[in-house]
Amino acid sequence: MKFISLKPALTVAALFCTLFIASAQDHRLTDSLYIEHEENKDQPVKVLHAEPLYIDLIRDLGARKGEREWNVGLGLTDKETYDEYTGLVEYEWAPADRLGLEVELPFSLHYPVSGNTSAPGNTLNSLKMAGQYSFFVSERISTSMAIGYIHEFELTDFDGYDHRQLVTGNVYNPFFIAAKRWGQNFHTLLYTGPQFFHHFEGNAVHTVWQVNSNVHYMIPGTRNFVGIEFNKEFHDKDFDMTIRPQMRVGIADNLLIGIVTGIPGKRENERFSTFLRLIYEPGH
Repeated sequence: MKFISLKPALTVAALFCTLFIASAQDHRLTDSLYIEHEENKDQPVKVLHAEPLYIDLIRDLGARKGEREWNVGLGLTDKETYDEYTGLVEYEWAPADRLGLEVELPFSLHYPVSGNTSAPGNTLNSLKMAGQYSFFVSERISTSMAIGYIHEFELTDFDGYDHRQLVTGNVYNPFFIAAKRWGQNFHTLLYTGPQFFHHFEGNAVHTVWQVNSNVHYMIPGTRNFVGIEFNKEFHDKDFDMTIRPQMRVGIADNLLIGIVTGIPGKRENERFSTFLRLIYEPGH
């Protein structure tokens, strides 16, 4: 009986295993160096976390004094009777360690579809100001926590500037954030809090509870990631959820682009949506 030698196959298998282990070790080394660079032991403690792209944070958790960032966002939402084009311009900065501040101008443009003749007015939605403080940052367990507050001055639509009250209401939004990195690449984050909408007309107030949970995988040795947001709202015995798959890609050392798709849990008056965020970080 003639036996076939397994030595060549075993040699190839051994070589493949060696290359695989070396590649995994190289990725782990690259990740470790990148995380060490981001967390920088010579500065105040900070843990690297993936930041969601749609409901974003005021500033990085564990922000360091001098950090700053410009964001420009553009989105499209397919509504039942009209298309909504949204945008925002925001500036965020850290005037002190662990403290982040933000000013944002969000706007909406509406166009009727499917034979409809009317749509909501076009508007600069609000003047939005916010602060966030990271009260817990632990490198040992790769966890950060923060509290914050967002205040919005809601504005009338463009057509009403000459004959209506400019500020039509306030939105009060305290929130809590908890984030954890699992190993070197997987990230989870919870962002939650109530929104109190106070409309001057009729002096009405209603409350919406936000519970936003996120899971991300950061590509080894980069700031790029893929992930998903679950944006949930509870109000008036009703529940709405939009699932937002997303990815972030670095196109330069200080420039990133984020791409988000919105999938509604149920199509009451909103269908699919898309959102694009351009992130620019000046040197600091």
